[in-house]
Amino acid sequence: MAAEAAAAAEVKIISKNTIRPSARPNEQDGARVIHLTPWDLKMISVDYIQKGILFLKQQQQQQQQQEEEEESVSVISALRASFAITLNHFFPLAGRLVVTHHEDSESPSLSISLKCDDQGAVFIHASAPTVKVSDILDSLYVPPVLLSFFPLNGVINYDGHRFPVFAVQVTELHDGIFIGCSVNHCVADGTSFWHFMNSWSEICRTGNSHVSQPPALDRWFVDSCDPPLRLPFRSEGDFIRRPVYPSVEECSFHFSVESVAKLKAKANAEMGTGSQISSLQSLLSRFWVSVTRARGLDPQQETSYLLAIGCRTRLTPPLPDSYLGNSIYIPKITVTAGELLERGHGWGAWLLNRCVASYNESTVRDLLEEWAASPSFTYIENIKPWDLVTGSSPRFNIYGNDFGWGKPVAVRSGAGSKLDGKATVYPGPEKGSVALEVCLSPKVLSSLVKDKDFMEFVSNSKTRTGCTAS
Repeated sequence: MAAEAAAAAEVKIISKNTIRPSARPNEQDGARVIHLTPWDLKMISVDYIQKGILFLKQQQQQQQQQEEEEESVSVISALRASFAITLNHFFPLAGRLVVTHHEDSESPSLSISLKCDDQGAVFIHASAPTVKVSDILDSLYVPPVLLSFFPLNGVINYDGHRFPVFAVQVTELHDGIFIGCSVNHCVADGTSFWHFMNSWSEICRTGNSHVSQPPALDRWFVDSCDPPLRLPFRSEGDFIRRPVYPSVEECSFHFSVESVAKLKAKANAEMGTGSQISSLQSLLSRFWVSVTRARGLDPQQETSYLLAIGCRTRLTPPLPDSYLGNSIYIPKITVTAGELLERGHGWGAWLLNRCVASYNESTVRDLLEEWAASPSFTYIENIKPWDLVTGSSPRFNIYGNDFGWGKPVAVRSGAGSKLDGKATVYPGPEKGSVALEVCLSPKVLSSLVKDKDFMEFVSNSKTRTGCTAS
């Protein structure tokens, strides 16, 4: 905690503005209420999504102090103005959650919706002049200061009825810029988050007021689910659990195109499956086996992998990529530690492959109907220190976010959901490469970075500096 406090002191908030969408031709949109789906509501007790991208300042921006200050004002102004224009298209992100209590039946219930009342999203301008891009980019371990580059730390999704559902912090570094965003996970998933970022960077770069792919705002429900979905609770205390996180350390591992290809070939060769097992499944299996070994689990101890699966393409017709909302499930695969270590990399990858393949349209529809009949929620406390959970996707367009001064050089996440065993997967800077951001207990992470069977595939394995605890 002392390291966190010291790191936060390096960041100074310069300004904070509430950005509201402009008036829309169809005024009824201003009072639109979007009812939340089972996909959305499952996330009510977890943290906001927190993702950010790092940019290196152009060399010509660093010639003289006066020129730098003028350039800084220009960049921040452009970001703020283009953010406001983008928010006009994604106006639900300027709304707030509303909790409605229903007393019209024998059993009390409540419903949670998103009211598009234009209360606004938040835009923060901050400065961390002592922090260099290399402090973040060249370190295997994630530096503590990075957690201070994100707004709304410690806020869970249920709090969206009193906090903004979307906030951005633009932090100027010594030689770079970090754009950190926090979005309510009941309002958007990773696909929606990066759709907004891609649209924002497009507007900032081109100067246009339109987006090439407008968001699809209407939520999708199975026919048997009649919104608003009533939750069988009287009050917040009946179903909201605020997460408590253990002390973890965090590393960002990069896997080159060649390493990813080797892992995929190895897994498929072991199982005789041609190329059926994907690159990501092969990589995550290697991670699962290596972490299980680093944890030193008893052979009879069960270990589970919880893997977020996107469901947009699993429906007929499929939901568009532009669908603004959640469309994910997080199934669990459970084996004993002894069996996983004995049967190894290929077998673990095959388990992940079969799990993903099992989520067809029938499965998705059945799960949504079951949830509406008997609601359940994602609670951090249910993920144990012998489990792993992975979110995000290497397919997201992260490095296409050019705001007008070049592409990002890295992507990082904030403090939200930093539990023991969390791994966030991103595309790497080079097409086909993959980055894995990993949170583990300090002892286990130390063992993992010494595991030759894992680190031989990591291209930044020679870096060992700058650890952080959270």
